[in-house]
Amino acid sequence: MRTTILTLLLCCAGLVAAGARAAQPVTSVEQLDLSRYAGHWHEIARLPVSYQRRCASDITAHYTLRSDGTIGVRNACRTKDGETAAVDGVARQVEGHPARLQVRFAPDWLGWLPLVWADYWVLALDPDYQWSLVGEPDRKYLWILARSPSMDAALFASLKQRAEEMGYDLSDLVVDAQLLGEPDSESEPAAEAGGHEATP
Repeated sequence: MRTTILTLLLCCAGLVAAGARAAQPVTSVEQLDLSRYAGHWHEIARLPVSYQRRCASDITAHYTLRSDGTIGVRNACRTKDGETAAVDGVARQVEGHPARLQVRFAPDWLGWLPLVWADYWVLALDPDYQWSLVGEPDRKYLWILARSPSMDAALFASLKQRAEEMGYDLSDLVVDAQLLGEPDSESEPAAEAGGHEATP
């Protein structure tokens, strides 16, 4: 009986600890130089989002600094029909948090509405701005971006681990790009996944 009770207590303690880990807040990097972050990015992987369903490959994001301090956003991809689809938006920094942005794709005249702005947090960033891990505090959305259309498999694994440590569930992660250094037998499913759902 005592053994059973002890086992139950240990199980409960494990569940509490797991819950505490999952509840750890999502944090952004402390600094973000927008002039270095601007430019062309390729999507390597993401958690599924409804507005990306048309995309099948060549998923990119291009950021441009504007004179008013905002960032122009252009997301593009190739659809399953072979056509190019693109959408333009704007991003702004959250005051006091350089690596926390808000993005909207609604018309300018709706910009005063809070609900048209979505969180875009840079969770991890290469010192040379060659890759970026992007998410938001509710852990619903996640993107792995890179300047190159491919990524080293070991680096990809480490970025996944960072996201999981922040409580992200990556069981539905969609990989769009080639992972270098990974055996063909492991990379083929990733290539297939990019065709089912597909932008940052």
